[in-house]
Amino acid sequence: MLIDATTLRQNLSRSDCVVFDCRHDLADCRRGAKVYREGHLPGAYFASVEMELSGVKTGANGRHPLPDAAAFTAFLNAHGVTAETQIVAYDDVGGQYAARLWWLVRWLGLTRVAVLDGGLPKWIAEGNPLSIEMPTPRPTGCVIARPDATRVRSAADVLAGTVNGSRCVVDARAPERFRGEVEPIDPVAGHIPTALNRFFKSNLQADLTMRAPAELRREFEAMLGGWRPDQVVHQCGSGVTACVNMLAMEHAGLGGSALYVGSWSEWIADPARPIARG
Repeated sequence: MLIDATTLRQNLSRSDCVVFDCRHDLADCRRGAKVYREGHLPGAYFASVEMELSGVKTGANGRHPLPDAAAFTAFLNAHGVTAETQIVAYDDVGGQYAARLWWLVRWLGLTRVAVLDGGLPKWIAEGNPLSIEMPTPRPTGCVIARPDATRVRSAADVLAGTVNGSRCVVDARAPERFRGEVEPIDPVAGHIPTALNRFFKSNLQADLTMRAPAELRREFEAMLGGWRPDQVVHQCGSGVTACVNMLAMEHAGLGGSALYVGSWSEWIADPARPIARG
């Protein structure tokens, strides 16, 4: 699930290693492609959070809806991905966007996918090179779309689960957004009733690498109490940073949780859904 810069550098030239640059900025959707052109890991392809890692927006399904499984599979195939390919995703903010690609790949049923631990800052800090060369895609992939429905929860699933007590929702947004004190992105502040708050940055060390599995496991188990991982549904503002919490749980040996992809931005699109604050 995680790969360090040294290991990636040693395997970067292998034909069975495909790297995706997932850099993005929620406030400037053009930034990712811009900084990619200015310098990226040698051989890395660009994966747009707004395009390849998201589906068509309807106004009621959140800011980063689940992409069509066939379309995302076609994207992987166009870049030479097979069932045996080692996929690596990276960004420059601690996995906030790379984890989205990690989760999507696993949703399709592939397991050989990792996030570059520490991302681009760690790669550069260790003296590794960047490139401005645009690699030519290799349309030789043979991935077949087999999306795993158990990894996804809908708004209806979440609502029913919080009402009947069968689901534990974990919100990855910053505490002040969770409490509804500020809301810099979405038009309504607050959180899903009964949700717990685990800011995704709590999983990271100062150098943006993931904290030790044992530490993460202790903290998640303390927060979840008696909830099993397969009862946990992760969400955030739009189903992106929530993937960091999912990655952290998997890293800690707590696999089996699901993602509410639409997250808060979809939840508030229906005024009938309940909202909590504080």
